[in-house]
Amino acid sequence: QVQLVESGGGLVQAGGSLRLSCAASGRTFSSYAMGWFRQAPGKEREFVAAISWSGISTYYADSVKGRFTISRDNAKNTVYLQMNSPKPEDTAVYYCNQLRYYGDYFSRNDYWGQGTQVTVSS
Repeated sequence: QVQLVESGGGLVQAGGSLRLSCAASGRTFSSYAMGWFRQAPGKEREFVAAISWSGISTYYADSVKGRFTISRDNAKNTVYLQMNSPKPEDTAVYYCNQLRYYGDYFSRNDYWGQGTQVTVSS
């Protein structure tokens, strides 16, 4: 199974920027669409952004569209989430995972990495 290690979180001011990284192990990384998800305290985990296996196509949750950008480097088995102009409501633990298929909003795996905490101050 693929192992996922998220990093890059921290405390950021509203309107600032932050880049998250997700390093994946395993030979199947470049075969699957990847997604970022987040979970705020007391809430369900939700979809944030997705990218096709090639990196050419992306889509986003309406709440982050125009502010966040997902990208990937298959040579490094890494997917990124550039967070521009974050808002306090973006505060959450952020996770990455493989998607069942491109166009989906759910992980194909039951397991998750440890996530990376993002806290946006107003």
